[in-house]
Amino acid sequence: MNKHTSNPNFFTKLTVFFVASIVGSIAGSCAAIDKPEQPNVLLIMVDDLRPAIGAYGDPVALTPNLDKLAAGGVLFERAYCNQAVCGPSRYNLLLGSRSTSSGIYNFGRDFRDPYPDAVTLPQYFKQHGYHTESMGKVFHIGHGTYGDTASWSVPHHKDLVIEYVDPASKKAGLTREEALFANMEWGYSRSLPRGMAWESPDVADDAYADGRVAARAADRLRTLKSASRKPFFLAVGFARPHLPFSVPQKYWDLYDADKLPLPHLTTRPEGAPPYAVKYGDEIDQYAPLPTKVTEEPFSDSLSRTLIHGYYAAVSYVDNQIGTVLNELEALGLDENTIVVLWGDHGYLLGEMGMWTKHVNYELANRIPLIIAAPGTAQPGSRTAQLTETVDIYPTLVALAGLPSPKVQQPLDGLSMVPVLNDPETRIRDHAYHCFPRGGRLGRAIRTDRYRLVEWQKIGDTTSPVEYELYDYQNGDMEVVNVADEQPALRDSLRALLARHPAATPPRPASNR
Repeated sequence: MNKHTSNPNFFTKLTVFFVASIVGSIAGSCAAIDKPEQPNVLLIMVDDLRPAIGAYGDPVALTPNLDKLAAGGVLFERAYCNQAVCGPSRYNLLLGSRSTSSGIYNFGRDFRDPYPDAVTLPQYFKQHGYHTESMGKVFHIGHGTYGDTASWSVPHHKDLVIEYVDPASKKAGLTREEALFANMEWGYSRSLPRGMAWESPDVADDAYADGRVAARAADRLRTLKSASRKPFFLAVGFARPHLPFSVPQKYWDLYDADKLPLPHLTTRPEGAPPYAVKYGDEIDQYAPLPTKVTEEPFSDSLSRTLIHGYYAAVSYVDNQIGTVLNELEALGLDENTIVVLWGDHGYLLGEMGMWTKHVNYELANRIPLIIAAPGTAQPGSRTAQLTETVDIYPTLVALAGLPSPKVQQPLDGLSMVPVLNDPETRIRDHAYHCFPRGGRLGRAIRTDRYRLVEWQKIGDTTSPVEYELYDYQNGDMEVVNVADEQPALRDSLRALLARHPAATPPRPASNR
């Protein structure tokens, strides 16, 4: 017997050590069990989707999967993009910066030129231990604009935005829009023929990119559940209902073209400045549309076909989103995953004679936004809180319990977590957005009832200012500009707009 084992205190100390170790181990295990697991994030981004969703009250749209998502989350009735065009709008979301803060109003600008140390939304999650991954259309890639490798744990999985299956839809070789989305030189791209604005072949869903992206997302969810020990931030971007309205015939068959409503107002707003409206700028890049789109409305037949194609594309993308959400649920991941459905901007379907986006009007700027976050508001809630795209960054950070970001780029958003917990809560009294047209920048605010747009020449703060003021009490289209008729109201809204900093001048194109 050695000197230690012959000492009776040795056994007492040894017993205490083992008991303490066991108790500590049990306590540690209990703490691990009690500690809430960090939530995953599934960010679903849809191109050109206005609130053409059944849950938003659209009487035409057949969107059972999006309706189901809304029934399990909070639907934002008054959500707005910060600029009604794909590239800058996605920067607004992924940077948390308004265009007037970043100075990025157009394609061909790399946000890391002015902000080399910017931290994007997914990059922030990556810095805090998340696996971040993306597929489909997330950053706008095309028209001289590229993605961002620092945002993702693995390389981005790109797929097509412009795509045809029917050989009759285009001539041999690339169309001009295919070339532009492939980042080919602008002059060369513009020399190419136009592709069709729609097609409806009898093909499977995965004949088009969105079907392939949905299948990949479902597969990645399975892999991430089984193989990853990290929480994930998965961004899944869908291209439809962006033009061309190329989707399988079965989605066209869901709608009776003769019963689709046509816009009841096809004329520009009375008193609107001539530069504030638009009639081409995208729709004219597709056949058989006129190459020079004027204020003259399209024929009822052409309008009805385009509207038919848009809704067919909405139902197609709804089914692809359903593939992803159903897999999330089947894997049991829905119980600890924040799901965000976001449209990058609104869309005009012939209202006021205009098509697509690129203006400061309601239908081009109002977006669908649905957030389903475990443990927040009663499922199926709705809120009329005015909300901006830039609010998504701080909202997701707060929902995940991450520290408040301190980043190089401006952060303009507000966390909507209080609204998710109580949809009656009000944080903003207006939403803010902008769009440049005709050498002028239109800065706009939208209150519950009104929109004010302030126009001034870009780079000349001494130039005259023009205003548009619209009342939405009787509908969601701009009918008459009442800025001159209601000066007191105009000036009160100008005071709200004056809270915002002066706009950053446009950034030069990237040399990339």
